[in-house]
Amino acid sequence: MENFKQAFIEFMLGAGALRFGDFTTKSGRKTPYFINTGAYVKASQVKELGEFYARAIRVAFGQEVDNLFGPAYKGIPLAVTASIALYNLYGHDVTYTFNRKELKDHGEGGTLVGYNYASPQSPDKPCRVVIIEDVTTAGTSIRESLPLIAQPGIQPLGLVVSVDRMERGKGKLPALKEIEAEFGLKTTAIVTLEDILGYLKSEAGELHVHLDAGLVARMEGYRKEYGA
Repeated sequence: MENFKQAFIEFMLGAGALRFGDFTTKSGRKTPYFINTGAYVKASQVKELGEFYARAIRVAFGQEVDNLFGPAYKGIPLAVTASIALYNLYGHDVTYTFNRKELKDHGEGGTLVGYNYASPQSPDKPCRVVIIEDVTTAGTSIRESLPLIAQPGIQPLGLVVSVDRMERGKGKLPALKEIEAEFGLKTTAIVTLEDILGYLKSEAGELHVHLDAGLVARMEGYRKEYGA
């Protein structure tokens, strides 16, 4: 396993963002593990998280990114910290945008905050947008986000998530591949379920398997049931 991937898995475990047990995903599936980006509560953790995302964005898209969109609510701090990290690490000065869950009827109004998609700064050049999410199981949130982005002069490029659960979306394809096929977006993840399983089976992951001897079997069973 790449050192970068192992470092991110251990970072998630240390922050309590990757947990093992019995959970229910947004899509209603019962799962033996859960990713909770809301567990990153320290400034140092949020800073480091942004750096992991920035690296993933850089590897997948290079400098061909102008804006990061963070779906409310968990995507908001992700877009902000990733944009800061892109600038600090690579000198890549992108804008960011996020949405409100509720329509604002005073002040500037609207549902979007940050870079204004309705008034692009360069009308002759598309604003290339990458969506930043914590995790995608069935692609529900991406379908809610794209209508907010789909405006003249705005070009949705792709989606970056922290963990690819490698599960089926609405059909037989993995959720991320389904998004690519349906919307023409490039998708990438910092780590995948396969990476997490590889970690648990390695010497580094022995502690977690020792605490729960059936963990790997349950995770592999879940992958067999819902994987693609």
